[in-house]
Amino acid sequence: MLRNGLEPWHLLILAVVVIAVFGSKKLPDTARALGKSVRILKSEGRAMKDESKP
Repeated sequence: MLRNGLEPWHLLILAVVVIAVFGSKKLPDTARALGKSVRILKSEGRAMKDESKP
């Protein structure tokens, strides 16, 4: 069903929708917040992995 789910034109449509929803002024702040959240998630995952090792 989703064999070709992320073709280039799908990503283009998604980008247009995201810009329309968030607006071009809020987009950099949203991307920064998302990046920060991903970094926090990765660091917490590493910390949990390190705790589980004896």
